[in-house]
Amino acid sequence: MEPFKWQCPHCNHHTTITSTNYAESTFGLTIENADGSKVLSSYYIVCPNSECNKYTLGSVLFDSVYEGRNGQWRHYDQKEIKHLRIVPNSFAKVFPDYIPKPIIQDYEEACSIIDQSPKASATLSRRCLQGMIRDFWKVKSSSLFKEIEGVKEKVDILTWKSIDATRKIGNIGAHMEKDINLIIDVEPKEAHALIRLIEILIKDWYISRHEREIMFNEIVNTGEEKTIAKKKN
Repeated sequence: MEPFKWQCPHCNHHTTITSTNYAESTFGLTIENADGSKVLSSYYIVCPNSECNKYTLGSVLFDSVYEGRNGQWRHYDQKEIKHLRIVPNSFAKVFPDYIPKPIIQDYEEACSIIDQSPKASATLSRRCLQGMIRDFWKVKSSSLFKEIEGVKEKVDILTWKSIDATRKIGNIGAHMEKDINLIIDVEPKEAHALIRLIEILIKDWYISRHEREIMFNEIVNTGEEKTIAKKKN
């Protein structure tokens, strides 16, 4: 197998996976049926980070065309139908516990149901986005659309572009003026785009602020220690 870059869903460690950490099994679903031939491919990845070392297990269902040769089945023209994460049971990343619990709950639930119901996932993501804007920036208005406008001058240009992009995504953008709890039809890729936005904003807002506070406190403490040491001398 060719090595590939990967981020562990348990510890968020970025790494490169090789054959020593990866196993795969493919099963051909070739019995004639109304939906045609399928391929089920299962994968097993063990995180090489010694502080984690947990495994990830999942399956991908493909729509394929099959032909038999020499007693073996060969598939081609694969098209992914569904990607199911078994362990852990969703695609949610693990975030620190200092991030507000309601935000994490909405994010994790949005991730857990994205394959079963993209529109329900998108609804939770919109609520999560609104929760972050209200909590982190203290901006509250009559609609998510207006709240997004309210942070335009508070965030950097790249962050704003990523937030503003949601208003250009199909039905999501068309319904920004309405209640965030309104269930709207969305494409799976639109729901995934919202999930990615939430992950970016959690990192850029909450995690970056926390890390900055730690560094500043270390600087302050170092300065105080030097002052105390000078007084003793």
